[in-house]
Amino acid sequence: MHTANPILNKGAFSDARSYDWSTGMTIQGTANKALALLFICFLTASWVWSNPLTLMPLFWPALIGGFILAMVTVFKKDWSPVTAPAYAAVEGVIIGTISAFFERIYPGVVKQAVGLTFGTMFAILAVHKAGVIKVTDNFRIGLFAATGGIALYYLLSIILNILGTTVPLIHSTGIFGIGFSLFVVTIAALNLVLDFDMIEKVSYMGAPKYMEWYGAFALLVTLIWLYIEALRLLAKIRNR
Repeated sequence: MHTANPILNKGAFSDARSYDWSTGMTIQGTANKALALLFICFLTASWVWSNPLTLMPLFWPALIGGFILAMVTVFKKDWSPVTAPAYAAVEGVIIGTISAFFERIYPGVVKQAVGLTFGTMFAILAVHKAGVIKVTDNFRIGLFAATGGIALYYLLSIILNILGTTVPLIHSTGIFGIGFSLFVVTIAALNLVLDFDMIEKVSYMGAPKYMEWYGAFALLVTLIWLYIEALRLLAKIRNR
């Protein structure tokens, strides 16, 4: 089993086995933890949203702190009951800052992005439950390649921006720019399919209870990516 989400790859669970079904990881438990993380993220995002000018300086420290917490969670999965909520709180600061910025330029875009994100999530969950999309090895490999390619492309864009050069096509509001954003949103959404599939299968393997927090953390990472890409897509459409 492999997933394009590096947080939910096979190795993430290889050392997390438990066969006590009364204390092991469950799908419902993971869903509850995911809701808890979303609530924490929403609280801190709302805090920044209410005080954008005062709290925007926290963006870069939160970005660095979020990266550190994510790496700690990935490599110390048994710490996830503590690090995952901390990560959600920090990511809320980041999301709140980005949302306030986009809302100032495109009023109403945040509500649209939230609706698109959660609408996509529930649609993907329904599709997964119905078995419409078959999670095959080729599907996983293709999605992993696409996700990695997007990450490398964004990294290259950041490096070029630092050097004073831009990548205009992916940031443009033209057909190519919007098409690129649609592609990235699709890839982010399909990552949810793999996340749901992996969590479901690993829960049946008897992973320990703390892995519910880890699975919820992985879902949060994908949802945040999907939300940010939805914001970018809607902003490009509004800017035409």
